[in-house]
Amino acid sequence: MRLTDGGLETSLIFHQGLDLPLFAAFPLVETSEGKSAMEGYWMPYLEIADQHGVEFVVDTVTWRANPDWGTQLGYDAAALAAVNEAAARFARHLSGHVGRATVNGVVGPRGDGYVVGVEMTADEAAAYHSLQVAALAGGGVDQVSAITLTYPAEAVGFVRAAQEVGVPCVVSFTVETDGRLPNGGALRDAVEQVDRETGGAALGFMVNCAHPTHLGTAFPDGDWLARITGLRANASTRSHAELDAAEDLDDGDPDDLAAHYRRLVDRLPSLDVLGGCCGTDDRHVDAIASACLAP
Repeated sequence: MRLTDGGLETSLIFHQGLDLPLFAAFPLVETSEGKSAMEGYWMPYLEIADQHGVEFVVDTVTWRANPDWGTQLGYDAAALAAVNEAAARFARHLSGHVGRATVNGVVGPRGDGYVVGVEMTADEAAAYHSLQVAALAGGGVDQVSAITLTYPAEAVGFVRAAQEVGVPCVVSFTVETDGRLPNGGALRDAVEQVDRETGGAALGFMVNCAHPTHLGTAFPDGDWLARITGLRANASTRSHAELDAAEDLDDGDPDDLAAHYRRLVDRLPSLDVLGGCCGTDDRHVDAIASACLAP
C-alpha cells in the first residue's frame, strides 16, 4: 500500500493563506516563494510515509495546467508545456526527501471537475490532453493520472493520449452523493467502458473528491472491483454544489474519515494508493495510514 497527499489547493488557500486564481496551483513552481510554500505543504506527508515505512506518490501541482484553464491564466501552449515540465522536475526534487517514491503527473478535467459541461468525444479528449501528457512525460514523471473526471469519454481520450506518449496512466473519477458520476452514469459502467475502449491500458482506477459515505452504492460486487486501485476522499460530507458555495473549510473528523477508509480497504481488494482530497491535510492522511496500514 502507498500513500499520497491530501487536499493541496484547499490547504494552500485555507491553511497557508495563498491566493490561487481558478484554483490553480501550478504557477507556484515558477517562483522561489511558491516552491517554498509547497515544500512546507509536502514535507509533513513525506515524513508520514517514512514513519509508516511505505512508498509515497508525489503529485505534480498541475491539475489546472491544461489548455482551457491555462489560457484563462495567460499561458499559451509553449508556456503551459514549460510549466508542466517544471512541475514534474519539482515533484522529482520532492521525491528525494522520502525513502521510496513514485512521481505522478496530474492531469485535470477540461471542465470544472464538479460539473460535466460540454462533453468531448474520446478523440477530442485525446487531442486535448496530449500536450499536457507529453510535457509531464518529458519532465520525467513515472506515470500520469487524470483526476476528478466526470464522464468516461474524457477518460478514454486521456488513456489514449498516454498510450501515444508511452507513459503509464491512472484514471480517477469523482462521484456525487448518490455514488454516480456527475453525468449520471454508474462508476462500474464508466470503468468497464474505459477498459473496453482502451484494451485495459490504464494501471487502475481511483475515486476522488467525494466523501466515503457517498460511495455506498458505487461498488456493486463483481470482478471490476479489482480495477479500483486508489481512493482520495474529501473530508466533508457536503455535496459538490455545497462545497462550491461554501466560504469556509469543512475539514471533518480525521479519525472518522480513517474509519470509513478502513471499511473500504476491506471491501476493495486492489487498493494500492490512499490519500485525501478537498479539506484533508496531513492529519487526515496520518489517521488513514494508522487505520489502514496497521498489521
